[in-house]
Amino acid sequence: MSEIVLMSDPKVAAIPVAECGERLVDVRAAGSLLVDARKQDPADAFAYLREGVLERLLKAQAALPQDVRLLFVEGYRPPSLQREYFEEYASQLRAIHPEWSARQVHSAASRYVSPPDIAPHSAGAAVDLTLADAGGRELDLGTRMNADPEESEGACYTHAANIGEEARANRRLLGSALAAAGLVNYPTEWWHWSFGDRYWALVTGKSAACYGPKEITPLGQGLAVSD
Repeated sequence: MSEIVLMSDPKVAAIPVAECGERLVDVRAAGSLLVDARKQDPADAFAYLREGVLERLLKAQAALPQDVRLLFVEGYRPPSLQREYFEEYASQLRAIHPEWSARQVHSAASRYVSPPDIAPHSAGAAVDLTLADAGGRELDLGTRMNADPEESEGACYTHAANIGEEARANRRLLGSALAAAGLVNYPTEWWHWSFGDRYWALVTGKSAACYGPKEITPLGQGLAVSD
């Protein structure tokens, strides 16, 4: 796929989900990933991913140079929080572009926040992450993580031309390790990678996604999960 397909594209929603039932696991239990708490939520859901996604992150980490680490920022996102993020950004776009139709707003919002009904984060299939040095200091990847297209003048796009050579090299390093481990990138966000969701299935030519949305609630020291 050479063109950018947005999450709002009907081709993404048309991909069926054949839920495999794989569990969500806490990435911190693996002990080998750097985890940043900037997106920590009351339920601690941010640190959870499907088991198969975590396995692939660990494989990607092992492929990086010794002095470079993956820095995990956010994984699972409850559907209610996903809706909140999407509506908040859509409202900003409506204020900036009052002439836009509802369809235009929805499409533009999906460059930065996935529509709630197909969001990879809510399936535990997506991860937002960056690179850090051995001491945990973030490397230059051209923009701050979660910079929107307006703020960054499009530099948040993975293959943006308006970034420096060091940032471009770091994006290539991040991308090569994650792609080799089987994850796919959402090309409007250099930090967003996923496996097993509808977008991944579309990009890789699979007939169905293996991870669908999950609802989780706090339960003692862990999380209760339901389809």
